[in-house]
Amino acid sequence: MKRTTKDFFTRNWPLKLLSFVLAFFVWLNLIPEEKTYSEKSVTAVLETSNIPAELEIVEKPVPSIEVIVRAPNRIINDINPANVHARLDLGKATVYQEEYPLYKEMITVPQGAEVVGVSPNKVNLKLERTEQIELEIVPVLVGKISEGFRITKVVANPQKVLVKGPESVLKSKDKVTTSPIDISALTENSEFEADLILPRPDLRLATSPVMVKIAVLVEKIEIQPKNPKKNQK
Repeated sequence: MKRTTKDFFTRNWPLKLLSFVLAFFVWLNLIPEEKTYSEKSVTAVLETSNIPAELEIVEKPVPSIEVIVRAPNRIINDINPANVHARLDLGKATVYQEEYPLYKEMITVPQGAEVVGVSPNKVNLKLERTEQIELEIVPVLVGKISEGFRITKVVANPQKVLVKGPESVLKSKDKVTTSPIDISALTENSEFEADLILPRPDLRLATSPVMVKIAVLVEKIEIQPKNPKKNQK
């Protein structure tokens, strides 16, 4: 009996091996694609949502994460960064928490696919309280006024503007400047409209206006004639 079993496996073994390989490939081709699965890694943009109204992000998390997706072979090639979304809900975030775990449930994938892994499994971000303060508006004048005239006063309306931003960024000594106002060839009182330029990109205007009116007051001055040169003796 033992000899018969051994002969079964050793006799014509190349032919038996070829038959097994052919049978395996036939079996693979007969299995429907929806019953065969594959995995792939997809880079997904990490979005944040539901940031509390009184807080704002001062140190952002990584912009994207790697998501391992498992799906039937018939749809695996259609899965890409455009249809895999990662969303971090900050609805319960506080200024004291700086580390946030990432779960598979935060990832949205096409129907029929599932998330089997997320890397990294946590991200760091920092929140601060939002504060607001009034800052003085400083007009920026460029150019040279016409000869025979001088500027007597420059008035901004409004003179101050309410600015808001992270508490660590707001500084009471800061100034809000205007876009350049050209006073070249100015010979009379004039009013200009200018954009406001905040001192830091993290700041923003808390109220209107987004533009300011600048009144430039001028007066005429007498030009003293130059002393004639005395005749040389």
